[in-house]
Amino acid sequence: MLPWTVRRTRLPLLSLRCADCRSESATTGEGRFRVNANGKLLDAWLLVRCVSCERTSKLTVHERTPVRSFDQAVLHGYRVNDPELVASTLLDPVLARRNRFTLDWTGAWRLDVPSTWLDDAWPFKVEVVFDDPVPVRPERLIAQGLGLSRNEVLRRVKSDVPLRRSRTAGFTFTVLAGD
Repeated sequence: MLPWTVRRTRLPLLSLRCADCRSESATTGEGRFRVNANGKLLDAWLLVRCVSCERTSKLTVHERTPVRSFDQAVLHGYRVNDPELVASTLLDPVLARRNRFTLDWTGAWRLDVPSTWLDDAWPFKVEVVFDDPVPVRPERLIAQGLGLSRNEVLRRVKSDVPLRRSRTAGFTFTVLAGD
């Protein structure tokens, strides 16, 4: 079985309307948190910047949450703007729903395919693993990885998932020999 891996190359853009210029794209910029403590309660925001006008906005991460309920590593991550904490916070679907944004993964991922192929061994199986929840249609991913047209993929590939629905988790497929 050949392993393929879908990896994030950068953080995705956010589809979020800017209050100033009405643009639809924002980025996390350098990935900074803003934290405010009021007594024993803590507010935390992830700062995002409009790609058109550079206006900074805040995405609510925590609101009026008791400080004692936080793990010390998370509090330290907020304090030092830990890039892994920024990424995991941004990729959290609960945060996206609460702050009404979607992620635009265009150009933010790559497919790593092994350089050695089993040219004579038909049919062959491939296992696709996702390092991050990148939404991609299996037929497009397979077409890119094999260098085939999408119609050829639909004809020659047998998969354990529907090929025309976006996936964010791993799957396997079998490539049949061409005619």
